[in-house]
Amino acid sequence: MNDRPAVATSGKRRPPPLRARPILASTALALLAGCASLAPEYEQPVAPVPQSYASIVGASTPGREDLPPWRDYFTDPLLQRLIETALGNNRDLRVAALRVEEARAAFQIQRADQFPGLGLGAQGARARVPGDLNYYGQSVVGGEYRAEVGLSSWELDLWGRIRNLKDAALQQWLATDAGRQAVELALIVQVADGYLGLRELDERVAIARRTVDSRAESYRIFQRRQEVGSTSRLDLTQVQTLLTQAQALLAQLERARASQYHALAQLVGADPGPLPARAPFDEDTVLAALQPGLPSDLLLRRPDLIAAEHRLRAAHANIGAARAAFFPRIALTGSWGTASAELDGLFDSGSRAWTFLPTLSLPIFDAGRRRANLELSEVRRDIAVAQYEKSIQTAFREVADALAARHWLAEQLQVQTVARQALAERARLVQLRYDNGSATYLEVLDAQRNLLDAEQQLVQVRRALLSSQVALYGALGGGPGQRSGGAEAGLSTHSQRASDIP
Repeated sequence: MNDRPAVATSGKRRPPPLRARPILASTALALLAGCASLAPEYEQPVAPVPQSYASIVGASTPGREDLPPWRDYFTDPLLQRLIETALGNNRDLRVAALRVEEARAAFQIQRADQFPGLGLGAQGARARVPGDLNYYGQSVVGGEYRAEVGLSSWELDLWGRIRNLKDAALQQWLATDAGRQAVELALIVQVADGYLGLRELDERVAIARRTVDSRAESYRIFQRRQEVGSTSRLDLTQVQTLLTQAQALLAQLERARASQYHALAQLVGADPGPLPARAPFDEDTVLAALQPGLPSDLLLRRPDLIAAEHRLRAAHANIGAARAAFFPRIALTGSWGTASAELDGLFDSGSRAWTFLPTLSLPIFDAGRRRANLELSEVRRDIAVAQYEKSIQTAFREVADALAARHWLAEQLQVQTVARQALAERARLVQLRYDNGSATYLEVLDAQRNLLDAEQQLVQVRRALLSSQVALYGALGGGPGQRSGGAEAGLSTHSQRASDIP
């Protein structure tokens, strides 16, 4: 066969040499690779929740409004410092970030299957064949030397199997990153709520200490009175009862505060250090106002819902890969290089060598394996749909609970404030009556006990109202500030590039 290239003669083109035809055929097949996809068309499920929060007590007028970043929402400088420390040190968040890296690597592995693998190889061999094993009757020493670029078994993705597997891996990567964002948001909410709990206990401890000091002074005075006979032993024991009750409450609150401090330290991932003394906190000193918007906004805000939708998209892609398994699978293997019987002739003229080995395979009988694999993929898709819908329902309920809690706790706080003022006035009046001899000390005991309970409950209700607003911020999906901009930007850029790959 003539090795010279074809040339144009008389305006006509000669057909390409036979050795080039397999290469042209493989190129044409490669152009067809990835043109088909058997995955079902994705349709976002209808959200199984009401269209607005209008029926919920405390819900504001629906309207789309972006939530503020957490630094703008949590305005307390000390709380901001604790959240920043937690985002840098929390181990759960660190594991979630590593899961994203794991999913990214898995996606890149799956994506690499779309491209042919090329390798450079060289080999040399020398062998001696005895004379009784060849036609010449004499021993022969021969050699073979090769240097070539090889194409490993590359599957032509005619039915979109590899592409769908790549898309599924991409969606799993995106779902993992959204899961990291969900962990990050949950950490912010937990740190904020833990900080509010610590502030609540600090204020309750301060009230209890003031009460213990006041009652200890009263007990000292009554002891002197009892010693000189100006008061009864019964009144002294009643004063002592008030003192011991306050001391017991103080010990209980100190224990609760230590436990809360340790829990906050674990969330932050480091010792928070001595917290400075704080003035009594209220609903206007820590948090900003929130508008819930529409339930459909949750699909764009909440990282857990975003992750659930990515997992649903991955399930659709896996169905396409399972369907493609019913069609023939074509793979290409080949090499191009040079070969010679002698090493010094390896790169001489005429030593070119190539191989081209296309293969086609289609299982005829597999005992229903492919059918079962397709059914498994479809069932997993249905499970993903149910989980997605359940996630939406859970998110709607969390928002509804937080809205209702915010409304009724605000009402309760107003009532509790009035009740505390009334009990403080009652305790003052009863003390005046006792000092004037028109009331027993038992009435004073009851009034002071009720006043202490009211003061403690007022702090608890105020903290519960703040916690409901923190819970609402988390239930609505948080603002853009809780996401790590660099990692998110890198993921978006890489994901966009990966999505553009045929």
